[in-house]
Amino acid sequence: MKIHEYQAKEILKDYNVPVPAGVATTEVDEAVKAAEEMKANGATLFVVKAQIHAGGRGKGETKNSGASGVILCDTIDEVRDAAESMLGDVLVTKQTGEEGQKVKRIYVTDGVEIEQEFYLGILLDRAKSKNVIMVSTEGGMDIETVAEETPEKIVKEWVEPGMDLQHNQARHLAFALGLEGDAFKKAVKFIMALYNCYLETDANLVEINPLVLTPGGDVMALDAKMTFDDNALYRHSDIEKLRDKSEENPVELEASEFGLNYVNLDGNVGCMVNGAGLAMATMDIIKLSGGEPANFLDVGGSANAETVKNGFRIILEDENVQAILINIFGGIVRCDRVANGVIEAVKDPEIAQKVDDVPIIVRLQGTNAEEAKEIIDNSDLNVISAVLLKDAAAEVSNVLAPAS
Repeated sequence: MKIHEYQAKEILKDYNVPVPAGVATTEVDEAVKAAEEMKANGATLFVVKAQIHAGGRGKGETKNSGASGVILCDTIDEVRDAAESMLGDVLVTKQTGEEGQKVKRIYVTDGVEIEQEFYLGILLDRAKSKNVIMVSTEGGMDIETVAEETPEKIVKEWVEPGMDLQHNQARHLAFALGLEGDAFKKAVKFIMALYNCYLETDANLVEINPLVLTPGGDVMALDAKMTFDDNALYRHSDIEKLRDKSEENPVELEASEFGLNYVNLDGNVGCMVNGAGLAMATMDIIKLSGGEPANFLDVGGSANAETVKNGFRIILEDENVQAILINIFGGIVRCDRVANGVIEAVKDPEIAQKVDDVPIIVRLQGTNAEEAKEIIDNSDLNVISAVLLKDAAAEVSNVLAPAS
């Protein structure tokens, strides 16, 4: 689950991680009022930031006003202008794609002076099965770019499972940033506090970019990105409440409400599979057959008529889908039961009118696979059966051939 920057900073403050003062709002007048209060407390610079679930806001541009998603302001009037240019407009960044995302909320923060910028990120290193903390002196840049062009500028520390981050590890990371004196001590404290926040909130990513050093020697998070393990949200009702469904893909959101794991892609072959590993293999088969996967869809281990029907509905919302490949392994659930579920779903009036021109290939393997194939073959519906994966791949090639 993703949250906005302003929400992430509120969480960080609870764990004693220093962040600039800021106020999130949906109204221009409230943005101005927030800046006036900051000015009364000594602020001389202000930053207005668009709050969308996408990175690259500073390099992005709104469609109508042409404004950036991050605007530095010297005066209260400039804050008003920035708020008016962002709110209600659509911000296009490298991560949003050409369609962009509508800016419904902005974040007005104290524009702290910056002496140096760094990068700090924490996530799970799946190759090592350990949490890893990464720092770099190249703050403000995409970490992927740094890793590709100057990998030697990324320093990492791995934390042993079941153990806390050790003080000497935090010191090593602070040294790697070239910090000394009080700034070094504050950076060590910052890193320890941030890792504690990462652990206790069941986050799967905490990214501070940039982490900044001020002329006064303070170390703080100028920006913050946090995502959380969905499977652990039952332990964090306070964090779950921060979910902004309006920022999520509406089709993916609908799928989640049906208990389906769905990710929209830009291909032409929809796939419905039980199991994430099998789904990845199915996507590979689609590409090898000359197609492109239109989605990742894992229906789970207990596929039934209702599950299949909802899966069809989700897939067919994509107008680019020219064929559907259903690839189910009958382990927990019998293949004949799945076959009957597919037939029942295809006969449903809502689905039937959409699948007339969309060939459906059903590959069932496992318990009662042959019985399932007979059910499909005798259905008199526009459904093609297969038992072997290579047969399913051949059928995908056949149905795409006329369109290629």
